[in-house]
Amino acid sequence: MNIIIVDDDQIVSLSLKTILEASGEIHVADIGNNGKEAVALYQKHHPDVLLMDIRMNEMTGLEAAEIILKNEPDAKILFLTTFLDDEYIVRSLHLGAKGYILKQNFEGLLPALKAVSKGQSVFGSEIVTRLPEFLSSDKHPACDYHAKGLTDKEMEIIELVADGCSNREIAGHLYLSEGTVRNYLSTILEKLELRDRTQLAVFYYKNLQSP
Repeated sequence: MNIIIVDDDQIVSLSLKTILEASGEIHVADIGNNGKEAVALYQKHHPDVLLMDIRMNEMTGLEAAEIILKNEPDAKILFLTTFLDDEYIVRSLHLGAKGYILKQNFEGLLPALKAVSKGQSVFGSEIVTRLPEFLSSDKHPACDYHAKGLTDKEMEIIELVADGCSNREIAGHLYLSEGTVRNYLSTILEKLELRDRTQLAVFYYKNLQSP
């Protein structure tokens, strides 16, 4: 897996490079120090995953992510930061970042990179459990999900996704196969014009959850 690391602390970047490459599963194609370098390095290398800090000089990680995702909607960006900041988390969700984890949870970094490289979304448990709180101030009045073309079963699946359930857990709750759940999710995302289950959870808390 080829990745780029962008952090304004070079010691952190070099340490991450050494540790991750020691696993034998990661190749660090390049290292950057700010958001501007992140944009340039992404265009140069097109890595499997861009691992990036948020607070940086010249251009923040969030600003860089917005530029990259506008030009490359399929870009896989994983934020690694020390800040559990509501505003940062909500904005990363809206931008379409694939993950947001804290540097303190370093032991989970390699699994997170693997998951993101496969297109999965990864958010630390501290973030998932507070998702409704993060979005409450940005919530719109609940809409009629039938008006969105959603069936009752699809709505059940959306609610379970918003609760942080995996496809396997959803299948167990609703007595469906995992393949059927995946098919439902593909249909739901297409109907709502969303990219992934993280955006689906955001959409639920903003638009579908009952007041």
